[in-house]
Amino acid sequence: MLLSLVRHLPTEWNKKQLLHGKRDIPILPVTEETITSIQSNLERLKKQPSFDIALASTLQRTQQTAALYGIQPEIDGLLDELDFGPFEGKTKATLFRQDGENWLADPQKSILRTNIEELEKRIKLFLEKYKNYHHVLVFGHGSWIRAMLSYVQFGNLKQMNRLTVENNMLIQILVNGKGE
Repeated sequence: MLLSLVRHLPTEWNKKQLLHGKRDIPILPVTEETITSIQSNLERLKKQPSFDIALASTLQRTQQTAALYGIQPEIDGLLDELDFGPFEGKTKATLFRQDGENWLADPQKSILRTNIEELEKRIKLFLEKYKNYHHVLVFGHGSWIRAMLSYVQFGNLKQMNRLTVENNMLIQILVNGKGE
């Protein structure tokens, strides 16, 4: 399956480098730069086989992003962002100060290990649920996308926090050799 993963457009919390998690934060007003970036991503998507299904999480920032792409996604809670618990609304630096190297080296040993395990379960359920599709377009979240990339490439989530996924970044990855 070909997975086309688009991280949601920027929010006020992204500008402040605050952890969103399950908080339902809207995207910022659209700029000309944003429109140009969306058009560029749409051009890249047109060069691939058409997608079988478009998906977004239950959180408005992914749905708002899909709408600006002109796409009406199906909503699936498996795509919801990592629950940052007491760190939601706080800076990433706050999490790093409390968790040290674990957050980068092995998130499953971090202070959020239970939430990371839950995220991994949702990644596995997602891959099982959509395994018979050829091209899936996902409007998702930073941690969810990084977790998916780490799981597909390395078989675990250990590398997820060493990866970078910017807002509105389009990443395409083949899973199980199906797609393209």
